[in-house]
Amino acid sequence: MSPADLLALARAAGARIATAESCTGGMIIAALTDIAGSSAVVECGFVTYSNAAKTGMLGVRPETLAAHGAVSEQVAHEMATGALARSQATITVAVTGIAGPGGSEHKPEGRVCFGIATREHTETETVEFGPLGRAGVRAATVSHALTLIAAALERDRA
Repeated sequence: MSPADLLALARAAGARIATAESCTGGMIIAALTDIAGSSAVVECGFVTYSNAAKTGMLGVRPETLAAHGAVSEQVAHEMATGALARSQATITVAVTGIAGPGGSEHKPEGRVCFGIATREHTETETVEFGPLGRAGVRAATVSHALTLIAAALERDRA
């Protein structure tokens, strides 16, 4: 879904969007705010690249980071719910992943964990984009995040 189409959908739904971004470094919120009129639905973006930022800005528990690592659905869940609690947003998306280059056997390049939260529910998923290179993984992550927000808005309207 294009950023402009997502903004139109959010406007029609009366939604306010916030992001909690690690591996994309603010690219999702930038894609949305590149569109004129985005202030009608964009609340804020949290760029929490370090673990300290995840805990300090979003309330991700150190125990969750220690048990599962930053690239995990558990951390994506806490990032999404933390952004919701710390903003006036009605829907948030969180991303944490391995953009590359590199990675490991257990957490390969291209693995991105997503969290999407509303006041009613929070969902997570992991997508293996593969070794697309840093720019490719980040672009794929932005695109998928926009699709997840749109799907949640459409589901909530149904």
